[in-house]
Amino acid sequence: MKVLKNLLSNSLNIRTEKNFPIEGIEFIDINPLILQKETLKEITEKFVTELSGKRIDYIVAPEARGFLFGTSVAYGLNIGCVPVRKKGKMPPTTVATKFEYEKEYGKDVLELPKLVNEDYNEKNFYIIDDIYATGNTMKAIKEAIENLGGHVVGEGVVLNIVELNNNKELFSLIDVNEE
Repeated sequence: MKVLKNLLSNSLNIRTEKNFPIEGIEFIDINPLILQKETLKEITEKFVTELSGKRIDYIVAPEARGFLFGTSVAYGLNIGCVPVRKKGKMPPTTVATKFEYEKEYGKDVLELPKLVNEDYNEKNFYIIDDIYATGNTMKAIKEAIENLGGHVVGEGVVLNIVELNNNKELFSLIDVNEE
């Protein structure tokens, strides 16, 4: 893995796991970044600084590690956080929409929850996740939000695997190429 950009001041302790979660995939594990309290704090602060002053009603955070960053950034911005869960993980009475998408190693079905006392129509959402590879997770979330009348005003990740996508508008803290 070759680091192309690093906006974090601490050293990058990122692991790779060969043949995980299936044979032929090299999984990039950013858990060491989360384990370092200074780095976790810096990640949150960098996102909050980047997003301050923008009109955002909610941070949207896909499971599982998107939750970790999305909730802390939402807290820092004093706004709500919309958890995006895998199918069947939210009560059926709260599900607003379900959508299927392709990942680099399979398919997933995600669900958006209903918002409390309002709907998605005309609200502004910013999606935060841990890693951006093919971008299919964010594309599916964005499409689902827009189908509900909401606006996705931006997308951000901790780590972007540049060679797997061509998203020039994505905010990322770390850009890498797989080598």
